[in-house]
Amino acid sequence: MKNILVIKLRYIGDVLLATPVLRALRDRFPAARLTMAVNRGTEDILKWNPDLNEVLVVDRGGPAASARFLQEIRRRRFDCVVDLTDGDRSALLARLSGAPVRIGFNEEHRWRGLLYTSVVNTASQVVHRVEHDLEAIRALGIEPKASPLVLHTSQQDEEEAARILEEVGVGGARGPVAGDPLPGCVQRVWGATGDGPPPTRIVLLQPGARYWFKAWPPDRFAELADRLVDACGCRVLVGGDTRDRDVAEAIRARARSSPAVLAGRTTILQLAAVLKRCALFVGNDNGPMHMAAALGTPVVALFGPSNPAEWGPRGQRTEVLYKGLDCRRCFHSTCERGEESCMRQISVDEVFAAARRLLG
Repeated sequence: MKNILVIKLRYIGDVLLATPVLRALRDRFPAARLTMAVNRGTEDILKWNPDLNEVLVVDRGGPAASARFLQEIRRRRFDCVVDLTDGDRSALLARLSGAPVRIGFNEEHRWRGLLYTSVVNTASQVVHRVEHDLEAIRALGIEPKASPLVLHTSQQDEEEAARILEEVGVGGARGPVAGDPLPGCVQRVWGATGDGPPPTRIVLLQPGARYWFKAWPPDRFAELADRLVDACGCRVLVGGDTRDRDVAEAIRARARSSPAVLAGRTTILQLAAVLKRCALFVGNDNGPMHMAAALGTPVVALFGPSNPAEWGPRGQRTEVLYKGLDCRRCFHSTCERGEESCMRQISVDEVFAAARRLLG
């Protein structure tokens, strides 16, 4: 294989969880040109990925825009397409690319299976999404082998993250790095003599979720922030994108410790640089949770309707809180459990205890 296209038209976390596939392809075909097609808004996850030659961004435009994008795909003359999306749109893109080898999933047993030259046989039991995606490369004679997720930042991302932290009153701190005496310890560079106050540990709370029924209540994040400040002397940040700004401000208003609001202030890679400086991440099942785990930041992950056996964080220091309810009916505009919903059954005491364990 000399020219390979990988397609993943999903969300930030999905794209990050697919990076072991890129690493495996690069190891097997070191001289190949490797391209990945992703949805608009997820491309920065791959910006500094050393295994890729090119990232193509797929927009949801009209027929004219789709025709231009397809023309670009065909012009590159791929000899192999690996579609990790398991969707009709990506399957059509794979077929119309003109590549003679087309590998994809068809777990719903739909017509799109006819568009591939090889349909991936998925296991009947639940496996993590990393292992699930890696099954696709068996058709290329590659034995799947899980590797760490790949996420890199630039020097500019690091500098911008430091500037943003200064603006919200958290300057100079950094997260755990190789050689730290204690995992999760956050240190501060004080100058030549090393004199100064002790380092401040940063905890980032991530209250946002793509669907409301995957979100822990804001009042519990506020109570958790106060308890972390009181018991651990941490500096708490509330993260998220622009859509999470209102809930982040609500948490800040409810918490007497006045956590700093980071929501809407960072790009994806600036957030990654912030996560490197954090002693702990606490949040719902979302992209930043996977980013934190990939970067080595300790993670407390809060799961409700999704199964952590399939979507849990891949990191060495993680704790998952999950009640294991049958929440399939919650993938709907309503939830019939009310105050007994899967996320509300996770108590502040449980989350605080997990946070204390990871903070040491």
